[in-house]
Amino acid sequence: MNLYEAIGRRRDTRAEFTGEPVPDEVLDRVLHAANAAPSVGMSQPWDFVLVRSPQRLARFAAHVEEERRVFADTLPAERADVFDRIKIEGIREAGLGVVVGYDPSRGGQHVLGRHAIADAGLYSVCLAIENLWLAATAEGLGLGWVSFYREEFLRELVALPAHVRPVAWLCLGRVAELPRTPDLERLGWQARRPLVIHHERYGDRSRLPDQADHSRA
Repeated sequence: MNLYEAIGRRRDTRAEFTGEPVPDEVLDRVLHAANAAPSVGMSQPWDFVLVRSPQRLARFAAHVEEERRVFADTLPAERADVFDRIKIEGIREAGLGVVVGYDPSRGGQHVLGRHAIADAGLYSVCLAIENLWLAATAEGLGLGWVSFYREEFLRELVALPAHVRPVAWLCLGRVAELPRTPDLERLGWQARRPLVIHHERYGDRSRLPDQADHSRA
């Protein structure tokens, strides 16, 4: 598939994992795609920890389930009813977790381009995740980003050093299919917003006469 097809087909996968192992050569390709992402000052401040141990997967799944209950307790009744139908993870079903960490020390003391925006390194890690996600989609794999966890728990679970921030747990694996509609949209939690473009200043959505689209002239 081409890039635009991969972008359109990409989904946050939960219930579709088959448990079939990802071949080593495919896993190598998607991880190399992640490592090819742009990064501030070419610092490449990411690390990937592959988790396959059933015991470790079970520990993380139990922690996520507890955090799900914590969140559910904050919801009004009608939102809680919708949330109850949403599966938030496929940790055990996927059989492979990819923990992505951010190491701000990567690139040395003087990271070119980070002096004014401290979070530029964190943004770089997110770009690596997106590369991985699109590559996984092109390979016919599913990926689900799990965010119901406490950072300290995940850091301890996979023995990240104190200075490395856990950014994501990604469930990665073979899927029966990729959903056509995102679960959160299909189940009524949140609809996709249309594209919003502002011109020159926030809030100005008008097009000036000289900005007319002549692509079809």
